[in-house]
Amino acid sequence: MAMVNGPDVVRPARGTRPANRRELIVAAASDLFYRKGYANVGMGEVAEAVAIGPSALYRHFRGKQGLLATVVAEALQTLDDALAASGQRPEQVAATLATSVLAHRGVGVLWRRESRHLVDDERAAFRAQARRIGARMAEVIARARPELDPVQRDLLAWSALSVANSVSFHSLSLPEPEFAALLTDAIRRVLDAQLPELGTHEEPDRATPLAARSRREAILTEATKLFAAQGFTGVSVEDIGAGVGIAGPSVYNHFPGKADILAAAIFRGDEWLRMDMHRALAKATEPRDALARILNSYGEFVFENPHLMQTLVSETQHLPEAGRVRARAAQRAYIAEWVHLLCKIHPEWEPVAARVRVQAVQSMINDTALTPHLRALPEIDAVCAAIGAQILGI
Repeated sequence: MAMVNGPDVVRPARGTRPANRRELIVAAASDLFYRKGYANVGMGEVAEAVAIGPSALYRHFRGKQGLLATVVAEALQTLDDALAASGQRPEQVAATLATSVLAHRGVGVLWRRESRHLVDDERAAFRAQARRIGARMAEVIARARPELDPVQRDLLAWSALSVANSVSFHSLSLPEPEFAALLTDAIRRVLDAQLPELGTHEEPDRATPLAARSRREAILTEATKLFAAQGFTGVSVEDIGAGVGIAGPSVYNHFPGKADILAAAIFRGDEWLRMDMHRALAKATEPRDALARILNSYGEFVFENPHLMQTLVSETQHLPEAGRVRARAAQRAYIAEWVHLLCKIHPEWEPVAARVRVQAVQSMINDTALTPHLRALPEIDAVCAAIGAQILGI
Protein backbone atom coordinates (compact mmCIF):
# COMPACT_ATOMS: atom_id res chain seq x y z
CA MET A 1 0.00 0.00 0.00
CA ALA A 2 2.18 2.86 -1.21
CA MET A 3 1.60 6.31 0.16
CA VAL A 4 0.61 8.89 -2.39
CA ASN A 5 3.13 11.40 -1.06
CA GLY A 6 5.85 8.79 -0.67
CA PRO A 7 8.43 7.43 -3.09
CA ASP A 8 6.23 4.77 -4.67
CA VAL A 9 3.26 6.78 -5.94
CA VAL A 10 3.59 10.15 -7.63
CA ARG A 11 0.78 12.68 -7.20
CA PRO A 12 -0.75 13.12 -10.68
CA ALA A 13 -1.00 16.48 -12.35
CA ARG A 14 -4.43 18.09 -12.03
CA GLY A 15 -6.60 17.49 -15.06
CA THR A 16 -4.96 14.20 -16.03
CA ARG A 17 -6.71 10.80 -15.86
CA PRO A 18 -4.10 8.24 -14.77
CA ALA A 19 -5.04 4.60 -15.37
CA ASN A 20 -4.32 3.78 -11.70
CA ARG A 21 -6.53 6.53 -10.26
CA ARG A 22 -8.38 4.15 -7.93
CA GLU A 23 -5.06 2.86 -6.58
CA LEU A 24 -3.92 6.44 -6.02
CA ILE A 25 -7.12 7.27 -4.13
CA VAL A 26 -6.74 4.26 -1.83
CA ALA A 27 -3.08 5.07 -1.22
CA ALA A 28 -3.88 8.70 -0.39
CA ALA A 29 -6.71 7.72 1.93
CA SER A 30 -4.50 5.15 3.65
CA ASP A 31 -1.88 7.79 4.32
CA LEU A 32 -4.39 10.39 5.57
CA PHE A 33 -6.38 7.97 7.76
CA TYR A 34 -3.14 6.69 9.25
CA ARG A 35 -1.63 10.10 9.99
CA LYS A 36 -4.72 12.11 10.93
CA GLY A 37 -7.39 9.56 11.84
CA TYR A 38 -10.53 8.74 9.89
CA ALA A 39 -12.71 11.26 11.73
CA ASN A 40 -10.34 14.12 10.88
CA VAL A 41 -10.19 13.48 7.13
CA GLY A 42 -12.79 14.66 4.61
CA MET A 43 -13.39 13.30 1.14
CA GLY A 44 -12.36 16.66 -0.27
CA GLU A 45 -8.94 16.25 1.34
CA VAL A 46 -8.54 12.81 -0.23
CA ALA A 47 -9.58 14.22 -3.61
CA GLU A 48 -7.08 17.05 -3.29
CA ALA A 49 -4.29 14.58 -2.49
CA VAL A 50 -4.75 12.97 -5.90
CA ALA A 51 -5.54 16.21 -7.74
CA ILE A 52 -9.16 15.45 -8.64
CA GLY A 53 -12.49 17.00 -7.77
CA PRO A 54 -14.85 15.41 -5.22
CA SER A 55 -17.29 14.36 -7.95
CA ALA A 56 -14.57 12.28 -9.61
CA LEU A 57 -13.76 10.68 -6.25
CA TYR A 58 -17.38 9.63 -5.77
CA ARG A 59 -17.31 7.81 -9.09
CA HIS A 60 -14.92 5.35 -7.44
CA PHE A 61 -16.31 5.28 -3.87
CA ARG A 62 -19.85 6.04 -2.73
CA GLY A 63 -18.69 7.55 0.55
CA LYS A 64 -15.91 7.85 3.10
CA GLN A 65 -16.89 4.72 4.98
CA GLY A 66 -16.72 2.63 1.81
CA LEU A 67 -13.28 4.07 1.19
CA LEU A 68 -12.22 3.16 4.73
CA ALA A 69 -13.46 -0.41 4.23
CA THR A 70 -11.27 -0.70 1.13
CA VAL A 71 -8.28 0.76 2.96
CA VAL A 72 -8.63 -1.69 5.87
CA ALA A 73 -9.14 -4.64 3.51
CA GLU A 74 -5.95 -3.77 1.64
CA ALA A 75 -4.03 -3.27 4.87
CA LEU A 76 -4.95 -6.76 6.04
CA GLN A 77 -4.26 -8.18 2.59
CA THR A 78 -0.75 -6.75 2.85
CA LEU A 79 -0.11 -8.94 5.90
CA ASP A 80 -1.68 -11.98 4.28
CA ASP A 81 0.37 -11.54 1.10
CA ALA A 82 3.58 -11.17 3.12
CA LEU A 83 2.94 -14.41 4.97
CA ALA A 84 1.97 -16.23 1.78
CA ALA A 85 5.24 -15.17 0.15
CA SER A 86 7.47 -15.87 3.14
CA GLY A 87 8.08 -19.60 2.78
CA GLN A 88 7.85 -22.19 5.53
CA ARG A 89 10.73 -21.47 7.89
CA PRO A 90 10.27 -19.09 10.85
CA GLU A 91 13.38 -17.11 9.93
CA GLN A 92 11.98 -16.50 6.45
CA VAL A 93 8.60 -15.53 7.83
CA ALA A 94 10.11 -13.12 10.36
CA ALA A 95 12.30 -11.42 7.75
CA THR A 96 9.56 -11.11 5.14
CA LEU A 97 7.03 -9.85 7.67
CA ALA A 98 9.49 -7.26 9.03
CA THR A 99 10.26 -5.97 5.54
CA SER A 100 6.57 -5.79 4.65
CA VAL A 101 5.41 -3.85 7.71
CA LEU A 102 8.27 -1.38 7.41
CA ALA A 103 7.22 -0.73 3.82
CA HIS A 104 3.56 -0.37 4.88
CA ARG A 105 3.74 1.08 8.38
CA GLY A 106 0.10 2.11 8.53
CA VAL A 107 -1.26 -1.45 8.60
CA GLY A 108 -1.48 -1.82 12.38
CA VAL A 109 -3.15 1.54 12.97
CA LEU A 110 -5.61 1.09 10.13
CA TRP A 111 -6.71 -2.30 11.42
CA ARG A 112 -6.57 -1.72 15.17
CA ARG A 113 -7.69 1.91 15.39
CA GLU A 114 -9.51 3.03 12.28
CA SER A 115 -11.59 -0.11 11.63
CA ARG A 116 -13.67 0.84 14.69
CA HIS A 117 -15.48 3.33 12.43
CA LEU A 118 -16.88 0.58 10.20
CA VAL A 119 -20.32 -0.96 10.56
CA ASP A 120 -20.72 -4.25 12.43
CA ASP A 121 -20.93 -6.48 9.34
CA GLU A 122 -17.75 -5.01 7.88
CA ARG A 123 -15.88 -5.36 11.15
CA ALA A 124 -17.01 -8.97 11.43
CA ALA A 125 -15.71 -9.70 7.93
CA PHE A 126 -12.36 -8.13 8.72
CA ARG A 127 -12.10 -10.03 12.00
CA ALA A 128 -12.57 -13.22 10.00
CA GLN A 129 -9.84 -12.08 7.62
CA ALA A 130 -7.55 -11.33 10.58
CA ARG A 131 -8.24 -14.78 12.03
CA ARG A 132 -7.15 -16.35 8.75
CA ILE A 133 -3.92 -14.40 8.93
CA GLY A 134 -3.38 -15.56 12.51
CA ALA A 135 -4.08 -19.15 11.48
CA ARG A 136 -1.53 -18.90 8.65
CA MET A 137 1.10 -17.74 11.13
CA ALA A 138 0.14 -20.50 13.58
CA GLU A 139 0.67 -23.09 10.82
CA VAL A 140 4.23 -21.85 10.37
CA ILE A 141 4.83 -22.24 14.11
CA ALA A 142 3.25 -25.70 14.15
CA ARG A 143 5.63 -26.97 11.48
CA ALA A 144 8.67 -25.57 13.25
CA ARG A 145 7.62 -26.43 16.82
CA PRO A 146 5.38 -29.52 16.85
CA GLU A 147 5.76 -29.82 20.62
CA LEU A 148 3.51 -26.78 21.14
CA ASP A 149 -0.22 -27.22 21.63
CA PRO A 150 -2.77 -25.28 19.53
CA VAL A 151 -3.33 -22.66 22.24
CA GLN A 152 0.39 -21.93 22.53
CA ARG A 153 0.77 -21.69 18.75
CA ASP A 154 -2.18 -19.34 18.52
CA LEU A 155 -0.81 -17.03 21.22
CA LEU A 156 2.64 -16.90 19.65
CA ALA A 157 1.14 -16.24 16.21
CA TRP A 158 -0.84 -13.22 17.40
CA SER A 159 2.07 -12.01 19.52
CA ALA A 160 4.41 -12.12 16.52
CA LEU A 161 1.94 -10.18 14.38
CA SER A 162 1.55 -7.58 17.12
CA VAL A 163 5.32 -7.14 17.41
CA ALA A 164 5.57 -6.72 13.64
CA ASN A 165 2.79 -4.14 13.54
CA SER A 166 4.13 -2.21 16.53
CA VAL A 167 6.04 0.02 14.08
CA SER A 168 2.65 1.38 12.99
CA PHE A 169 2.22 3.10 16.36
CA HIS A 170 5.40 5.17 16.44
CA SER A 171 7.56 7.13 14.01
CA LEU A 172 10.97 5.88 15.14
CA SER A 173 13.41 5.25 12.35
CA LEU A 174 16.71 3.44 11.88
CA PRO A 175 18.90 3.07 8.80
CA GLU A 176 18.43 -0.02 6.67
CA PRO A 177 19.13 -2.87 6.84
CA GLU A 178 19.45 -2.28 10.59
CA PHE A 179 15.76 -1.57 11.17
CA ALA A 180 14.57 -4.68 9.32
CA ALA A 181 17.17 -6.81 11.11
CA LEU A 182 16.06 -5.51 14.52
CA LEU A 183 12.38 -6.13 13.82
CA THR A 184 13.16 -9.55 12.36
CA ASP A 185 15.03 -10.45 15.54
CA ALA A 186 12.14 -9.28 17.74
CA ILE A 187 9.66 -11.39 15.74
CA ARG A 188 11.99 -14.40 15.87
CA ARG A 189 12.25 -14.10 19.64
CA VAL A 190 8.48 -14.39 19.84
CA LEU A 191 8.38 -17.40 17.52
CA ASP A 192 11.09 -19.10 19.61
CA ALA A 193 9.65 -18.09 23.00
CA GLN A 194 9.32 -20.71 25.71
CA LEU A 195 5.79 -20.95 27.09
CA PRO A 196 4.04 -22.78 29.90
CA GLU A 197 1.00 -24.91 29.21
CA LEU A 198 -1.89 -22.50 28.84
CA GLY A 199 -4.95 -24.71 29.24
CA THR A 200 -8.13 -23.97 27.30
CA HIS A 201 -9.76 -20.86 25.89
CA GLU A 202 -12.53 -21.07 28.47
CA GLU A 203 -13.15 -17.91 30.41
CA PRO A 204 -11.93 -18.51 33.99
CA ASP A 205 -14.38 -18.09 36.81
CA ARG A 206 -14.36 -14.51 37.98
CA ALA A 207 -16.35 -12.87 40.72
CA THR A 208 -18.60 -10.07 39.55
CA PRO A 209 -16.64 -6.90 40.35
CA LEU A 210 -18.16 -4.31 42.61
CA ALA A 211 -18.76 -0.89 41.10
CA ALA A 212 -18.11 2.42 42.81
CA ARG A 213 -21.23 4.24 43.97
CA SER A 214 -19.91 7.54 42.64
CA ARG A 215 -21.81 8.71 39.55
CA ARG A 216 -18.68 10.48 38.36
CA GLU A 217 -16.72 7.22 38.49
CA ALA A 218 -19.48 5.38 36.65
CA ILE A 219 -19.44 8.00 33.90
CA LEU A 220 -15.66 7.83 33.61
CA THR A 221 -15.66 4.01 33.44
CA GLU A 222 -18.43 3.80 30.84
CA ALA A 223 -16.98 6.59 28.71
CA THR A 224 -13.57 4.91 28.66
CA LYS A 225 -15.12 1.67 27.38
CA LEU A 226 -17.03 3.55 24.70
CA PHE A 227 -14.00 5.59 23.61
CA ALA A 228 -11.97 2.39 23.30
CA ALA A 229 -14.64 0.57 21.30
CA GLN A 230 -15.90 3.36 19.04
CA GLY A 231 -13.32 6.13 19.18
CA PHE A 232 -13.78 9.53 20.84
CA THR A 233 -15.52 11.08 17.84
CA GLY A 234 -17.94 8.17 17.55
CA VAL A 235 -19.30 8.61 21.09
CA SER A 236 -21.80 11.26 22.18
CA VAL A 237 -22.60 12.53 25.64
CA GLU A 238 -26.00 10.89 25.18
CA ASP A 239 -24.27 7.55 24.60
CA ILE A 240 -22.29 7.97 27.81
CA GLY A 241 -25.37 8.93 29.80
CA ALA A 242 -27.32 5.97 28.45
CA GLY A 243 -24.51 3.67 29.49
CA VAL A 244 -24.86 4.69 33.12
CA GLY A 245 -28.63 5.02 33.08
CA ILE A 246 -28.96 8.81 33.09
CA ALA A 247 -29.98 11.45 30.57
CA GLY A 248 -27.14 12.82 28.46
CA PRO A 249 -27.33 16.38 29.84
CA SER A 250 -26.92 15.01 33.38
CA VAL A 251 -23.34 14.09 32.48
CA TYR A 252 -22.56 17.82 32.58
CA ASN A 253 -23.24 17.82 36.32
CA HIS A 254 -20.00 15.89 36.70
CA PHE A 255 -17.83 16.96 33.73
CA PRO A 256 -17.85 20.23 31.74
CA GLY A 257 -17.71 18.35 28.44
CA LYS A 258 -16.78 15.16 26.64
CA ALA A 259 -13.15 16.22 26.19
CA ASP A 260 -12.88 16.65 29.97
CA ILE A 261 -13.95 13.03 30.46
CA LEU A 262 -11.30 11.92 28.00
CA ALA A 263 -8.66 14.01 29.76
CA ALA A 264 -9.60 12.57 33.15
CA ALA A 265 -9.28 9.02 31.80
CA ILE A 266 -5.96 9.60 30.07
CA PHE A 267 -4.32 11.48 32.92
CA ARG A 268 -5.51 8.86 35.40
CA GLY A 269 -4.03 6.09 33.26
CA ASP A 270 -0.72 7.91 32.94
CA GLU A 271 -0.54 8.45 36.70
CA TRP A 272 -1.35 4.82 37.48
CA LEU A 273 1.39 3.61 35.17
CA ARG A 274 3.93 5.95 36.72
CA MET A 275 2.93 5.00 40.25
CA ASP A 276 3.28 1.31 39.41
CA MET A 277 6.67 2.00 37.87
CA HIS A 278 7.92 3.86 40.93
CA ARG A 279 6.76 1.02 43.19
CA ALA A 280 8.64 -1.44 41.00
CA LEU A 281 11.79 0.68 41.05
CA ALA A 282 11.63 1.01 44.84
CA LYS A 283 11.71 -2.79 45.22
CA ALA A 284 14.35 -3.48 42.56
CA THR A 285 17.94 -4.45 43.28
CA GLU A 286 19.52 -3.78 39.86
CA PRO A 287 18.48 -2.75 36.29
CA ARG A 288 17.45 -6.22 35.10
CA ASP A 289 15.30 -6.78 38.18
CA ALA A 290 13.82 -3.29 37.83
CA LEU A 291 12.84 -3.74 34.18
CA ALA A 292 11.37 -7.18 34.87
CA ARG A 293 9.25 -5.72 37.67
CA ILE A 294 8.07 -2.82 35.49
CA LEU A 295 7.24 -5.25 32.69
CA ASN A 296 5.16 -7.37 35.05
CA SER A 297 3.38 -4.34 36.49
CA TYR A 298 2.60 -3.08 32.98
CA GLY A 299 1.08 -6.43 32.04
CA GLU A 300 -1.07 -6.46 35.17
CA PHE A 301 -2.27 -2.92 34.52
CA VAL A 302 -3.14 -3.53 30.87
CA PHE A 303 -5.06 -6.73 31.52
CA GLU A 304 -6.97 -5.11 34.37
CA ASN A 305 -7.69 -2.00 32.27
CA PRO A 306 -7.69 -2.96 28.58
CA HIS A 307 -10.16 -0.25 27.57
CA LEU A 308 -8.24 2.44 29.41
CA MET A 309 -5.03 1.32 27.72
CA GLN A 310 -6.70 1.44 24.30
CA THR A 311 -7.87 4.97 25.07
CA LEU A 312 -4.37 6.00 26.13
CA VAL A 313 -2.88 4.63 22.92
CA SER A 314 -5.44 5.81 20.38
CA GLU A 315 -7.39 8.81 21.68
CA THR A 316 -4.76 11.24 23.02
CA GLN A 317 -4.92 13.15 19.72
CA HIS A 318 -8.44 14.31 20.60
CA LEU A 319 -7.37 16.23 23.70
CA PRO A 320 -7.08 20.03 23.53
CA GLU A 321 -3.55 21.09 22.64
CA ALA A 322 -2.30 21.69 26.18
CA GLY A 323 -3.64 18.35 27.38
CA ARG A 324 -2.26 16.59 24.32
CA VAL A 325 1.22 17.99 24.95
CA ARG A 326 1.04 17.00 28.62
CA ALA A 327 -0.19 13.47 27.89
CA ARG A 328 2.39 12.78 25.21
CA ALA A 329 5.18 14.10 27.41
CA ALA A 330 4.07 11.75 30.19
CA GLN A 331 3.94 8.78 27.82
CA ARG A 332 7.39 9.57 26.40
CA ALA A 333 8.83 9.89 29.91
CA TYR A 334 7.35 6.53 30.91
CA ILE A 335 8.84 4.77 27.88
CA ALA A 336 12.16 6.56 28.46
CA GLU A 337 12.47 4.86 31.86
CA TRP A 338 12.18 1.45 30.18
CA VAL A 339 14.74 2.46 27.55
CA HIS A 340 17.19 3.74 30.18
CA LEU A 341 17.08 0.44 32.05
CA LEU A 342 17.28 -1.63 28.86
CA CYS A 343 20.40 0.26 27.74
CA LYS A 344 21.95 -0.43 31.15
CA ILE A 345 21.32 -4.14 30.60
CA HIS A 346 22.39 -4.08 26.93
CA PRO A 347 24.90 -1.23 26.55
CA GLU A 348 25.55 -2.40 22.99
CA TRP A 349 22.03 -1.29 22.01
CA GLU A 350 21.51 2.28 20.90
CA PRO A 351 18.58 4.14 22.58
CA VAL A 352 16.42 4.24 19.43
CA ALA A 353 16.85 0.51 18.87
CA ALA A 354 16.05 -0.15 22.52
CA ARG A 355 12.92 1.96 22.27
CA VAL A 356 11.74 0.05 19.19
CA ARG A 357 11.95 -3.14 21.26
CA VAL A 358 10.17 -1.57 24.24
CA GLN A 359 7.31 -0.36 22.09
CA ALA A 360 7.08 -3.76 20.41
CA VAL A 361 6.63 -5.39 23.82
CA GLN A 362 4.04 -2.87 24.95
CA SER A 363 2.08 -3.20 21.69
CA MET A 364 2.10 -6.99 22.00
CA ILE A 365 0.66 -6.81 25.53
CA ASN A 366 -1.90 -4.17 24.54
CA ASP A 367 -3.14 -6.18 21.56
CA THR A 368 -3.39 -9.39 23.56
CA ALA A 369 -5.46 -7.69 26.26
CA LEU A 370 -7.89 -6.46 23.60
CA THR A 371 -8.28 -9.88 21.95
CA PRO A 372 -11.05 -11.68 23.88
CA HIS A 373 -10.02 -15.29 23.28
CA LEU A 374 -6.43 -14.53 24.32
CA ARG A 375 -7.38 -12.36 27.29
CA ALA A 376 -9.39 -15.31 28.69
CA LEU A 377 -6.31 -17.54 28.99
CA PRO A 378 -5.20 -18.31 32.55
CA GLU A 379 -2.28 -16.21 33.83
CA ILE A 380 -2.08 -14.48 30.46
CA ASP A 381 -0.57 -11.29 31.91
CA ALA A 382 2.37 -13.24 33.32
CA VAL A 383 2.75 -15.22 30.09
CA CYS A 384 2.85 -12.03 28.02
CA ALA A 385 5.42 -10.57 30.40
CA ALA A 386 7.54 -13.70 29.89
CA ILE A 387 7.35 -13.27 26.09
CA GLY A 388 8.19 -9.60 26.51
CA ALA A 389 11.22 -10.44 28.63
CA GLN A 390 12.55 -12.63 25.82
CA ILE A 391 12.07 -9.83 23.28
CA LEU A 392 13.97 -7.46 25.59
CA GLY A 393 16.67 -10.00 26.37
CA ILE A 394 16.13 -9.90 30.11
